[in-house]
Amino acid sequence: MSDLTNIARPYARAAFDFAVEQNALEAWLQMLAFAAEVANNDQVGAYLNANSTADKQAGLFIQVCGEQLNEHGQNLIKVMAENHRLLALPAVLTTFAALKAEFEQEIDVTVVSATTLTSAQKDKLTAALSQRLARKVKLNCSEDPAVVSGLLIKAGDMVIDGSIRGKLDRLATALQS
Repeated sequence: MSDLTNIARPYARAAFDFAVEQNALEAWLQMLAFAAEVANNDQVGAYLNANSTADKQAGLFIQVCGEQLNEHGQNLIKVMAENHRLLALPAVLTTFAALKAEFEQEIDVTVVSATTLTSAQKDKLTAALSQRLARKVKLNCSEDPAVVSGLLIKAGDMVIDGSIRGKLDRLATALQS
């Protein structure tokens, strides 16, 4: 786990807990996404790395973000600026998004197939994976002719390789043993 992730965790947790309390998870996700983009800006990053005061850093950040941040979002920026943590905003966003997905029992599933899946196939796959994983599933589908046939499914740490390419690779490995 990186240092930025460790630094970001308490800020993300505080923002998440507050967002749940206020029933504003999506609004906070959008605010954090915008603030993370601002923090990733080279000019803003250079200013944040300079020896400017926390008040000046927070002021610049809030000015750049404008109406994208509500009062509570601005307070988070001020607290992070006081602790010289504004460059950790992208990690705060990532951690917040993971907490939100866990809370909403959602999981992103990557599906790689040789050809484009039809809507019916996607619906059937979503239903089967939702039942198996006991979560809401968001499919991210892509095509790769190297799969040959079948599917390669990745959900978190779980990988299901039902592709012909995977079966051929496993057969080749077994034959070499």
